[in-house]
Amino acid sequence: MNKVETSKRIEKLRKLIDEYRYSYHVLDKSLVSDEALDALKRELFNLEQEFPDLITPDSPTQRVAGAPLPEFEKAKHEKPMISLNDVFSEKEFEDWLQRLKNFLGKDVAPEFYLEPKIDGLAIELVYENGIFVQGSTRGDGIVGEDVTQNLRTVEAIPLKLEALNSKYQIPKRIVVRGEVFLTLKEFERINKELSEKGEKVFANPRNLAAGTIRQLDSSIAASRRLDSYAYGLVTDLGQKNHQEEHKILKELGFKTNLDTKFVNSIKEVVTYRNYWEKNRGKLTYEIDGVVVILNNNNLFDEAGIIGKAPRGACAYKFSPKEATTKLVDIRVQVGRTGVLTPVADLEPVELNGVTITHATLHNFDEIERLGLKIGDTVIVSRAGDVIPKIIKNLPELRTGDEVSFKIPKKCPEDGSGVINEGVLWKCANPNCGAVRRESLYHFVSRGAFNMEGLGPKIIDRFLDEGLISDAGDIFELKKGDIEVLERFGEKSAENIITEINLRKKITLPRFIYSLGILHIGEETSQLLAQQVISKMKNQNVKIKIGDIFNILRLLELEDLQQIRDIGPKVAQSIFDWFRNDQNQVFLKKLEKSGVELETTRLRSGLENEKLKGMSFVLTGTLSSLGRDEAKEKIRVLGGEVTESVSKKLTYLVVGENPGSKLEKAQKLGIKVLDEKEFLKLLD
Repeated sequence: MNKVETSKRIEKLRKLIDEYRYSYHVLDKSLVSDEALDALKRELFNLEQEFPDLITPDSPTQRVAGAPLPEFEKAKHEKPMISLNDVFSEKEFEDWLQRLKNFLGKDVAPEFYLEPKIDGLAIELVYENGIFVQGSTRGDGIVGEDVTQNLRTVEAIPLKLEALNSKYQIPKRIVVRGEVFLTLKEFERINKELSEKGEKVFANPRNLAAGTIRQLDSSIAASRRLDSYAYGLVTDLGQKNHQEEHKILKELGFKTNLDTKFVNSIKEVVTYRNYWEKNRGKLTYEIDGVVVILNNNNLFDEAGIIGKAPRGACAYKFSPKEATTKLVDIRVQVGRTGVLTPVADLEPVELNGVTITHATLHNFDEIERLGLKIGDTVIVSRAGDVIPKIIKNLPELRTGDEVSFKIPKKCPEDGSGVINEGVLWKCANPNCGAVRRESLYHFVSRGAFNMEGLGPKIIDRFLDEGLISDAGDIFELKKGDIEVLERFGEKSAENIITEINLRKKITLPRFIYSLGILHIGEETSQLLAQQVISKMKNQNVKIKIGDIFNILRLLELEDLQQIRDIGPKVAQSIFDWFRNDQNQVFLKKLEKSGVELETTRLRSGLENEKLKGMSFVLTGTLSSLGRDEAKEKIRVLGGEVTESVSKKLTYLVVGENPGSKLEKAQKLGIKVLDEKEFLKLLD
């Protein structure tokens, strides 16, 4: 986006974020998830960083939380009670650290103090002469709500301080900051009681903790057994670093988190964050990331504040279950049964640690229900390990360039009419898609790309989910596309992607065979490959997929029929295939996706055709090489491989557990080679 477009986007984001924040902080009503709101705020922050002169004092990035509720007395904070900016990936974390170094104008030792980021409510506690006198919420960062009576009910908050170490003398006034929250067990108990009374239950522990701390009747707060951790010491007790603050707080009688950690490398930060993302289920409370703070207090103070957040700390969040992204396109995928299913193509976004580029739309009614247009900003959700889906559209962020979607009148697969059956739309041709499926099965099969683990069932699943529409899409698949499918998971997705990447290099004959050209088998593919090589002006130049199309497209029917063993029918099939513009587009797609051709062995075979004029049949299992490898070695040396035993056959190659072909060859007097003799012949 240029500056004008960015300015308009920023204005729309600010308005929408303010609406959501006011509803949540002032009205105690959530319109979107915290994660979706975080995504909008992060986009706004990044745009403002790109154009700093567009930052205004009233931007949501420049203030904290919401205004205090009118029912409570106001409590002014001794120092601004600011919140943290979020990062969601290792790169974003490194970018945050680089911005910090740039501001300080010097290198910064990577010494950090790490804390689980509890999903609760920030509080400030004030003690005078060791006695708890006031507790408040963050509010707008300058003034919060006085909730002292409710905080007095929290057992984890000491009402009187006692220095357990004579090194720390309790001053007349001491200010401490921390978090108040509900354990998961207590959350479930309270919601169960509310449900039994027919009252509204809370969506999560954070909302319940916030609602509890804002009760005017402190007996309600007492009944809900809130918990609390202290994590910050505002008063100067001689602490030099953040790690020491935790030690002092504990010795003063505060409950502190035992899962905090001092580290001195970026790698340790990432390891700590990743550990808790995988193991947060072991905790008795909810966390949504980890807090990373410069351990050196002097350096932290020197870094100062940017907008609403300190430069010297950030919240390294876990991968969200919901996020905002752009709807790039809506494709219509034809499934195995001819059902037309809309599939959302998205700008890449990370959900639950998986990069998502597609989302299910179920049916065309879903597009209408969500009011979607191509180009819209949408909220995408991935709860648990289910397939991502669009749960909300944000039309407030439209620019006017969005495009409406229309249900196709003709099947995108074969051009047949489209019929309506309830909420489903189907191709009128009952055999629609069958040819395409068979070509995909062939493409990944042995003799072609030989992708182990990509059988018909998996290909069918990918088709039905809209992940692929032709063989070229296979090489565009990402781990995240597969991992989110039911009954797949991270390991199987990783194995499939690894297998696909390993098969990107293929010999020229096998590549031609993989195209599934009518009447073209392995032997004819070998002949066509040799024809391509013979037409190359420079035998040392690496052949590209596009070269195949250009060379074979120029051959006339008469030229093709002059190739050994290619008759009129086969020649016509080759002629038609390479004059089809759609096939040219398909080949370009394969080349762009990284498929590479190996021709070295083929060229060496043209130079040394010691098996020319000989024909072979293989039976049984060879211990030193696979069936396909053996066939290729024969062809490289000019020999032919067939499947049936006849009087014209030169050799039958026999491995372990041969079939009936051995008996037939013996009856016809065909020469039989064992594996040792066969390998000697190849040398």
